Amino acid sequence: MSPSSSPPPGTNPGAGPGTSPGTGSGTGSGTRPGTGSGTGDPSGTPRTSRPGWEPRDPTLHPPVRVAVPEPAPRRHRRRGPFRRLLRRLLGALILGTLLLAGALAAGYLLVEIPPANAAAVAQSNVYLYRDGTPLARDGEVNRESVRLDRIPLTLQRAVLAAEERDFATSRAVDPKAMVRAAWNTVTGKGRQSGSTITQQYVKNYYLGQEQTLSRKAKEFFIAIRLGREKSKQDILQGYLNTSYFGRNAYGVQAAARAYYGKDVERLDTAEGAYLASLLKAPSAYDVVAHPENRAKAVARWHYVLDGMVTEGWLDRTGRAALRFPDPQTARAVSALSGQRGYVVQAVEEYLTSRGIVDEKTLAGGGFRITTTLEPDKQEALAEAVEDRVVSRLDPDRNPADRLVRVGAAAVDPANGRVLAMYGGIDYTRQYVNNATRRDYQVGSTFKPFVFTAAVQGGAQTQQGRPITPATLYDGTNRRPVEGWDGGPYDPANEDDASYGVIPVGTATDLSVNAVYAQMAVDVGPAHVRRTAISLGLPGSTPDLTASPSIALGAATASVLDMATAYATLAAHGRLGAYTLVEDVTRAGERLALPAPRTRQAVTREAADTTTSILRSVVETGTGTAAQTAGRPAAGKTGTAEDDKAAWFAGYTPELATVVALMGQDPETGHQEPLYGALGVDRVAGGGAPAEIWGRFTRAALAGTPPREFELRLMPGVEAGGPAPASPTPTASADGPEEYVTGEAGPEAAPAPARGPEPDGRNADPGARGVGPGAWSIRPGPGARPGHGTPALPRTAERGAPGDRRGGQ
Repeated sequence: MSPSSSPPPGTNPGAGPGTSPGTGSGTGSGTRPGTGSGTGDPSGTPRTSRPGWEPRDPTLHPPVRVAVPEPAPRRHRRRGPFRRLLRRLLGALILGTLLLAGALAAGYLLVEIPPANAAAVAQSNVYLYRDGTPLARDGEVNRESVRLDRIPLTLQRAVLAAEERDFATSRAVDPKAMVRAAWNTVTGKGRQSGSTITQQYVKNYYLGQEQTLSRKAKEFFIAIRLGREKSKQDILQGYLNTSYFGRNAYGVQAAARAYYGKDVERLDTAEGAYLASLLKAPSAYDVVAHPENRAKAVARWHYVLDGMVTEGWLDRTGRAALRFPDPQTARAVSALSGQRGYVVQAVEEYLTSRGIVDEKTLAGGGFRITTTLEPDKQEALAEAVEDRVVSRLDPDRNPADRLVRVGAAAVDPANGRVLAMYGGIDYTRQYVNNATRRDYQVGSTFKPFVFTAAVQGGAQTQQGRPITPATLYDGTNRRPVEGWDGGPYDPANEDDASYGVIPVGTATDLSVNAVYAQMAVDVGPAHVRRTAISLGLPGSTPDLTASPSIALGAATASVLDMATAYATLAAHGRLGAYTLVEDVTRAGERLALPAPRTRQAVTREAADTTTSILRSVVETGTGTAAQTAGRPAAGKTGTAEDDKAAWFAGYTPELATVVALMGQDPETGHQEPLYGALGVDRVAGGGAPAEIWGRFTRAALAGTPPREFELRLMPGVEAGGPAPASPTPTASADGPEEYVTGEAGPEAAPAPARGPEPDGRNADPGARGVGPGAWSIRPGPGARPGHGTPALPRTAERGAPGDRRGGQ
């Protein structure tokens, strides 16, 4: 074989002759690949042998090895904080959903329908005087359960229209309504229930009225169970028999008796709609107990009827024919006769309005309530009213006497405690509490608040003079006020009398409307309103409007409201809130009462300067009858428009008391003038009200040494000085000039000298508070003292009763 020849077919290259593949002696013969020397070719050409590879042809170019690039390392994406938060929230949502589902399932399985609560068998409430002696005992809960078939269908539908119009098809609980109610409550849109009729029935019959999460949770699950186990008719029947309608009436049967004196099956559609409207606010919508809320009650009644029309339960023709059904006067039980019922009513309103206990729970009974009333003062007040009013009434001979109503309240200025209250002749005969009602004008008893606001705010007259007791004003009858852009206003004085130029102190003694209307404009009606509220009048007082008429007492604050405000003046401007309850316990547990609020409502100078001019009212003004108290006193008389009410509000350093006589027709309930009552042509604040005040104050403070007022007057003012200075009227070339504004004083425009009255009489300066003991002001910079005396008051002839337009 030549060196260039190829190996014969079938031979294994690298293997010697006569050898088997893969074997060799290791001496030049073929060897196992990778183990021999690789020189087995006879030509001596070395060969390589690698398993699985054919020998490479030396004539061919070596293969080009292509480099394969290694893959780049993978970079991990970093998740942002938002994605991580989203994943966490999603996980929390899923977990929360699972937990909520588990809680709902567990609650439904674990909560059983309990037996009726203790309120189903109510107890009495016991009321005590401050010294612990018994005052009154409220009776058992008034309830008579009736079957649903005895309740008129119109009444049933009225209740559904008022509370839950889709009751027949709705679920036992409404989560959406509950969430919506909670949201409205949190956002300040008013506290709302969000409960279905079923939930309300559960709360009334099985649970209680406490506002706790545990109670709400139980109510939720019990309502679900009840909705599955009882029919809609059974639930509605239970609800109608357990709901509270006011007047201590539980259930529709008791309510029908309490409001209309008839059984429930005899109620017509209008009466049923009124009872349904009471469910929202039982006491507040009682138009007899709270006539000032009549508009709201009637609006709620219309809402119920309109709902019945919307649901197709009442046709429009029948709806249009209905008229509001006034309920009858409540007939109280004998245990609440005399003053006891009025006290119980006032205490209940005090507790519920302040959130101490809700109305339904209180009506359930079991409470022991200690009031702030003192038995000796309570008795003294009742005796004073009996002596000066009740004993003098003779309706058979004098029909006007049947109109007389009396309300009174006494407050301790030191702490705001109500020490005595007179609500009416007898709770079983006159249901409305005359001490707490807010529907009679307070008249001129409001005027001191105007002056207090003037001193408090450093007010000035239209010509820039500071308002003090000695500031001179024009008291001409029907003089238009100036500086008011709300329209013409020219109030009449008492009996249309004109007084000319007089100081503020004298205008207060005589209760001159023209002066105080102008002063209200000078001070600012809005500031007067704020001051009255600071002193103790509720901001919701009806007709407490920021206009010049505010000075004349158009507002209808209650006797107790006014006593609170006058007590604040007596306390040198402190307090401004009253308290009627000393302690409340139930089953041995004491309820938390609001902490006494002690605040400086107005400055001491403002309150004390007001006291100083009110002392003059008692000494020489319209309130001289109050001198029977036999001690230093300050006060103000007041008469409502058309003589429908007469007031006296006064105080000593130890006691503030307000007394009001009101005219009301016992049949219709309408306010009526008091002309001819008690045998006098006109009942004024300086008459019977001031007499009651003097007699009561003397008895209530018997054994207590008289105290003088410790007054800190506004700068530049002192009491008991000479008569205030007044400009001497002068005439110009064109004749006499008149004052052109409501303010008169040094450097003011002159007024003409006034001569005798048409009948030849001149008023007595001493009788009008002008002269020794009148008010003076220390001359300020630029003042010109010694310009003569003020013009004397001119009193018009007494007009007819129908001509009267406000006054004392």
